[in-house]
Amino acid sequence: MKHILTICLLACSQVFVTAAEKPNIIVILVDDMGFSDLGCYGSEIPTPNLDALAADGLRFTQFYNTGRCCPTRAALLTGLYSHQAGVGHMMEDKGAPGYIGHLNDACVTIAETLKPAGYFTAFSGKWHVGQQAGVAPWTRGFDRSLNAAAGGFYFPTGPRAELFLNGEKIANDDKRLPPNWYSTDLWTTFGLKFIDEAITEKKPFYLHLCHNAPHFPLQAPAEDIAKFRGKYKAGWGAIRDARYAKEKELGLIDASWDKAPRPQNVKAWAEVSADEQDRFDHIMAVYAAAVHHMDKSVGDLVAGLKQRGVFDNTMILFMSDNGGNAESGPNGRNAGDPTQGNSDWFCGESWAFVENTPFRMYKHYNHEGGVATPLIAHWPKGITAKGELRKQPGHLIDVMATCVDVSGAKYPLESKGHAITPMEGRSLVTAFADKPIQRDALYWEHEGNAAIRVGDEKLVRLGRNGAWELYDMKTDRTELRDLASSQPGKVKELTAKWEAWAERAHVKPYPEGGDNKGKGKEKKKAP
Repeated sequence: MKHILTICLLACSQVFVTAAEKPNIIVILVDDMGFSDLGCYGSEIPTPNLDALAADGLRFTQFYNTGRCCPTRAALLTGLYSHQAGVGHMMEDKGAPGYIGHLNDACVTIAETLKPAGYFTAFSGKWHVGQQAGVAPWTRGFDRSLNAAAGGFYFPTGPRAELFLNGEKIANDDKRLPPNWYSTDLWTTFGLKFIDEAITEKKPFYLHLCHNAPHFPLQAPAEDIAKFRGKYKAGWGAIRDARYAKEKELGLIDASWDKAPRPQNVKAWAEVSADEQDRFDHIMAVYAAAVHHMDKSVGDLVAGLKQRGVFDNTMILFMSDNGGNAESGPNGRNAGDPTQGNSDWFCGESWAFVENTPFRMYKHYNHEGGVATPLIAHWPKGITAKGELRKQPGHLIDVMATCVDVSGAKYPLESKGHAITPMEGRSLVTAFADKPIQRDALYWEHEGNAAIRVGDEKLVRLGRNGAWELYDMKTDRTELRDLASSQPGKVKELTAKWEAWAERAHVKPYPEGGDNKGKGKEKKKAP
């Protein structure tokens, strides 16, 4: 009996973490930011605060999102593929189980999972997983929240600038808000307020912090934009070449990978008139300002954690919801004054292909330019490695499993009378220790675009009726040498595997009219 008791105690000690040991957890998601937009991932945009976290933590080189806003948010919050959570597309109910437009009852959020383990749970930022259907932070496990139902604003005068504080819709000039706020700062200000409540209650905290930046409409304070004005007159070709060289120097990409060619729709910079060059410089300066200010906000968060004495035992995970955004086409858009809330600015395709250096394609698509994201992991008490790279393929479905792992929480079998779908992700803790993440495959689907990755093999297609393309991610992660015709057996094998997943994960049945992007291969120009 004594021996059995000892075994039980040892087992319990491995599963349960004491309140004093439980790490605080902060997940930071930014919006429409490309793979190469941070200094520590190759960019010319100064991001000293995120660079510092990377230097004192880890950078993942092969981490993935879903390629689109709402599906990424659903997958990140639940640890499931987005269709399993009901958000295979955006917020419209398309009449199929995987596309109801809001989180369903067969999933739980990270907040709902950590709360029973003693965590104070808080949400700050852009929600966009079904508030129109009654699915909101305060109904899905968050003790405190300041949120926008969707996004699309930076200043309080923006047409979509609606805020909800702990479930109450509040005026944009509410006395509880800072005067003349800028959303990038606002989300951090309230994140720290919520952390103070957790500290008062002597609980570990989980903060889910979702920035609007650098999503359109691109807006930033005038002084931030001025820092970058004129810096992009070298043109997208030169800027992209510099990023590509820096990525190789930093070891983020293999030196043998060619960068994807300039898309057909994007002119050579020398063919752009001087007036247009100035306009494009201004557009990218606003984008850079939005990224730079977001980095400042991360610095404010870090400073706040240090002031409160909780920084060392806080695990921070930082990532983007999809690749750079080519919406608005190669000319971009610059309507109005980008220092005001009623303006409407987009980078467009001409700068998006720079943001995704060195990869092909953009937001919406399942080629690497659409689904590759930076991931910075920082946790002084839990990650001993400093400034190292991790090349294990990971996916934001892994964040739920990681939070469960480090917190000692238990992922539920059922919740509120509903059976809960088992989580799909794997804990990143093994990768923190530079060990492999054991998994069968990673999968994607959005608007008919689709992909599967098994080891170093990736099968991907453009549109539901597109031909499957096969790439070796070890030798050709920029997806320039299609192996499908030479390896038909492998294509057949991976296609069958993807089809089985599509049935299991509620990708199928497809909604009507769901294939509206990527009907065929994009045409390319020379670099």
